[in-house]
Amino acid sequence: MQVYLDNAATTKTDGRVLKAMLPYFSVDYGNPSSIHTLGQDNFNVLTKARERAAKLLGAEPRGIIFTSSATEANNYLIKGIARANRKKGDHIIISALEHPCVRESARQLEKDGFRVSVIPANSEGLIETAELEKLIDKQTVLVSVMMVNNEIGTIQDIAALAKIAKKHGAFFHTDAVQAVPYLKINVKELGVDALSLSAHKFGGPKGVGLAYLNPAIYAEPLIIGGGQEDGKRAGTYNLPGIIGLVEALELAYKERSEYLKRVKKLRDRLWDGLKKKLPDIQANGTLKERVPANLNVMFGYVEGEAILIDLSYKGVYVSTGSACSATNLKASNVLSAIGLSKHFLNSNIRFSLGKETTEKEIDYTIKMVVETVGRLREFSPVSHL
Repeated sequence: MQVYLDNAATTKTDGRVLKAMLPYFSVDYGNPSSIHTLGQDNFNVLTKARERAAKLLGAEPRGIIFTSSATEANNYLIKGIARANRKKGDHIIISALEHPCVRESARQLEKDGFRVSVIPANSEGLIETAELEKLIDKQTVLVSVMMVNNEIGTIQDIAALAKIAKKHGAFFHTDAVQAVPYLKINVKELGVDALSLSAHKFGGPKGVGLAYLNPAIYAEPLIIGGGQEDGKRAGTYNLPGIIGLVEALELAYKERSEYLKRVKKLRDRLWDGLKKKLPDIQANGTLKERVPANLNVMFGYVEGEAILIDLSYKGVYVSTGSACSATNLKASNVLSAIGLSKHFLNSNIRFSLGKETTEKEIDYTIKMVVETVGRLREFSPVSHL
């Protein structure tokens, strides 16, 4: 049996999404920037796609910018907003739980002379508003806090954090890549100025993302040269990808309620099964304020990479954390931030379920994990406490 439990890294492209994309590869293939009829027909398709995305996110269409990925969107929004509004201040705040592309963007701004502060997380993987209040000052130009953590699935109170930023005159950005379809996103209700998404995290294709930017705010472009997206992001439009992103976003929210109930039962079944059969394990981060598809588990006295490789041979595909750092054996920044003991920083597995996960697959996974961890612990040089 093959069991895919790495949906936080990427999801399978929905067949309905692929079907919607196909005509724009070989039939309606005109460049939306071209003046002829084939091009202008596709420009109208692009415009409608932008309007569909905006409606789903509670945004204005002109605030939607299509990108190649959420990584690009995060780079553009963080660096672009900071650099374009430097007269407003030289201080950037990010959380301790951010994705590497956010952390590296902040680090690059630091080299440009910006001050960067990091909001600590508590042991449950949550960012407390009081901690933001301690760091924010009159020179803070931008605050960036991830909506749902990619490793431990914890959900932040973005509306409360954004309110504090606004009170102090700062802009607020959130990386919402892991939030769809688990949270209903409305940028106006949340009070965010900027937001990032990636299609392949919710049944769409790889290679296309979305940046939302409040139309009243200017951000310095990251990619220049072609004038597309009203000069905010140059490059030929990836129309098949854009169609796929919007189609996947619509389907994700349309089928959201039923999916959430089902995936939570499966996640809880997985956790209950592991707890009953394995000692010395714990869930990383709160299980209350967390998306229902995520379970990040510390398996004491065993290396996470060893578990991952052994499970892979048995057809169970999981991860040890962010897919973007899968080849980097350094300890997880997120797990360090929530205070996990250094002795257990490399003993963790992330299980991320998806819409195709079944009860039979969960039961098989429990059996294989118990077998793998039990066998590996026999060879562990570390004695049980």
